Amino acid sequence: MFLHNRNLCRLATNGVNLAARARQFSGQPAKTAVLMLNMGGPQSTDQVHDYLLRIMTDRDMIQLPVQSRLGPWIAQRRTPEVQKKYKEIGGGSPILKWTELQGQLMCEQLDKLSPTTAPHKHYVGFRYVNPLTENTLAQIESDKPERVVLFSQYPQYSCATSGSSFNSIFTHYRSNDLPANIKWSIIDRWGTHPLLIKTFAQRIRDELAKFVPTKRNDVVILFTAHSLPLKAVSRGDPYPSEIGASVHMVMQELGQTNPYSLAWQSKVGPLPWLAPATDDAIKGYVKQGLKNFILVPIAFVNEHIETLHELDIEYCDELAKEVGVEEIRRAAAPNDHPLFIDALSNIVADHLKSQQAVNPKFLMRCPMCTNPRCRESKRWYQQLCSSQ
Repeated sequence: MFLHNRNLCRLATNGVNLAARARQFSGQPAKTAVLMLNMGGPQSTDQVHDYLLRIMTDRDMIQLPVQSRLGPWIAQRRTPEVQKKYKEIGGGSPILKWTELQGQLMCEQLDKLSPTTAPHKHYVGFRYVNPLTENTLAQIESDKPERVVLFSQYPQYSCATSGSSFNSIFTHYRSNDLPANIKWSIIDRWGTHPLLIKTFAQRIRDELAKFVPTKRNDVVILFTAHSLPLKAVSRGDPYPSEIGASVHMVMQELGQTNPYSLAWQSKVGPLPWLAPATDDAIKGYVKQGLKNFILVPIAFVNEHIETLHELDIEYCDELAKEVGVEEIRRAAAPNDHPLFIDALSNIVADHLKSQQAVNPKFLMRCPMCTNPRCRESKRWYQQLCSSQ
């Protein structure tokens, strides 16, 4: 039996009219802006090429020889294949719809949790597709809030993802004036927050309950996260250890009920990346006689191409049939689960109450970092947050 959640993207709006949601502080200008940072995803197949082009020319995300020429060539070559995948999940990525919904629900709670910093307004800043972070910053400046919280939507920090988004803000203000009279602060990582952990644990319980009791305790919980080149790991990128910490906390929350493992997905190119790959892990466990699985996308907070296509179609459907899996399910991403909305709002509310504008860990570079832009960016953020 091959079961997966290909229709999750259609639930993003699910009758919710964001514009019609009443807010306690409706009509008042935002006092606190919360900028939700993520890589984004093309909302239509027409956006796929430009999306890939921005990724392939971003040296924080990927380093290629002669990148200014090779990056555009790879983007052009991969566009038809990636467009086909987006067509198979409904024509585009639902990540913007989910992020807008998450932000709306978060701010509704924040207005109650932290009335002294209300009204709160969420903004979406994507790295590779509209709404691009630099354009969203211009909108925030126009709205003139008293405070801006830069809130990474990558729970676990990596220089390739979170770091790229924060570097893009630094780059923007290197060539644009920093607005006066705004207090800036940063939430850079939150992969072990108790409410995030409870969210993942509940998503897993929901799927475990669908297995017959005789199989349930033997189901392999296979956590899966976007892979990373070993070159970045050797440089000291904290991502693998932070992913591992999240996995450990989730299994602790579950009471160590099932066998579990961690694998890595979405490798690109011939260079060595973190292993084992998620598909290889499934094949390996089936050979060992373990044929029941729950896939858990531990690094993703909403549905997108890596969950809806790679996990649901390529692994839970096609690969499962190929290798003889008995039953495989995929835990939903946090999306709009009430526990996750509580996590987002509590993380920001606690941050607003604290006196710490930036986590000291964020200001550290990887021990073997040689990226001058990273060095300059960290110095800029230290000045930005210490001058508040």
